Amino acid sequence: RYPFLMVDAILEMEPLKRIVGIKNVSINESHFQGHFPGKPIMPGVLIIEAMAQTGGLLLLQEVPDREHKLLYFVAVDDARFRRPVVPGDQLRLEVNVLSWRGNFCKLEGKATVNGDLAAEATLMCKMVDRDPPPEGKPSNE
Repeated sequence: RYPFLMVDAILEMEPLKRIVGIKNVSINESHFQGHFPGKPIMPGVLIIEAMAQTGGLLLLQEVPDREHKLLYFVAVDDARFRRPVVPGDQLRLEVNVLSWRGNFCKLEGKATVNGDLAAEATLMCKMVDRDPPPEGKPSNE
């Protein structure tokens, strides 16, 4: 959701397996005002967030009552940043499901620009109820 939406389009999706999205990086994004003045670079945490949002779209796609669910990211492991991402770049976000047990899911994310690896990380998330469960339905927390 604006102003924190980090995915512009979904290019490919294999339900519960993998997803590919894109983020068009624009100089108009507010974080470039301070990161860094005169040499704008997309913050690495926002690249990770873009991966997380892309993965979240994949995971929630198959959940029947997804409007009542949230994904909390509980861990980021092995994050590596290989090249700067700058305004004008198109970030390709590839996310694969490594495992899904109960409410926890482990994802592998890669972000590339023109085929060059920009960032990669392993993400762990937990699916929780957005609101209290409807009468008679157990909570997943």
